[in-house]
Amino acid sequence: MRADLVLVGFGNVGRRFARLIEERRDWLALDYDLECRIVGIATRRHGSAFRDSGLDAVGLAMQVDAGHAITEADAAATDGLDVIRRLAGSEAPLKVLIETTTLDIKAGQPAIDHVRAALQAGCHAITANKGPAAFAFEELSALAADRDRSFLFEGAVMDGVPIFNLVRETLPAVQITGFRGVVNSTTNHILSALEDGESFDAALQRMQAAGIAEADPSLDVDGWDAAAKVSALANVFMRARTTPLAVEREGIGPSIGRQAMAAKARGARVRLVGSARTTPDGVVTSVRPVELPETDLLAGLRGMGNALVLTTDLLGDVAICQLSGSLTQTAYALLSDLVTIRRRLQPAPAAAPR
Repeated sequence: MRADLVLVGFGNVGRRFARLIEERRDWLALDYDLECRIVGIATRRHGSAFRDSGLDAVGLAMQVDAGHAITEADAAATDGLDVIRRLAGSEAPLKVLIETTTLDIKAGQPAIDHVRAALQAGCHAITANKGPAAFAFEELSALAADRDRSFLFEGAVMDGVPIFNLVRETLPAVQITGFRGVVNSTTNHILSALEDGESFDAALQRMQAAGIAEADPSLDVDGWDAAAKVSALANVFMRARTTPLAVEREGIGPSIGRQAMAAKARGARVRLVGSARTTPDGVVTSVRPVELPETDLLAGLRGMGNALVLTTDLLGDVAICQLSGSLTQTAYALLSDLVTIRRRLQPAPAAAPR
């Protein structure tokens, strides 16, 4: 089955996804009867391109890596909405938006508009942006159901770890009444470094150099990224209908270094914990630094480790951990969602044993 893809957003994650599609091309064909073509790319700063017969996405990724604009002869496009509109006219049996624009913490735009436009045009939508699930989950889910299309966002929380798939596919008839977790890799790396006596700035700079933290790291250290993830999780798992703006939030700064070192000396750890719980008045959400006993699962997370503990009515507490994070893992989440969409359609041949 041929799948035509457009990539709206072509930053670190989008470019890694383009390469991953090429690296896994044979696997996708053999295991899932899936032939992927990237026909459109739209960026905010490097230009946009669309070609019905497919783009050299890996070559364009190399151009952007080198700081150049996207240049493809006879493949001009204007913006994200333009490439989505043109994707809708494709004759491919599977048409998918891959959305990886930067999070807008005030309203979730333009990611919400991109996902909405794709679904309205009859395309499936996959995003690693937290905005659509954090601000507009109910609307976009209803629209996807109405158009018989998929709206998936596994990469929005904990990179490639299948948090949303875990609940959707393997926990039928289970009610999630709360959760708590360490869900921001940058702040966890910083706190781990601080308790070892390193400086806040040096730890943050490492995350920026690795492409994990943004050039403007305030979304991470001020707790906004974690708040967006908490909002998305609460909306999907608990029907909270909240936004990041409603999450009680406290971030971290250089002054927390002494607290982290003192906690370690007492046999404890400071971690930035995002949580939600059901109360008689609704779902209460928060993000704040918490001192945890050394025996706590979350306290043991170091570096870029993340974990989420789900509180359920039938299974008690269920935890899932990620001991490292990378661009490849986030790009893999996009690939995983693409395979999920393929599986929802006509059955593919059984995967050959490896």
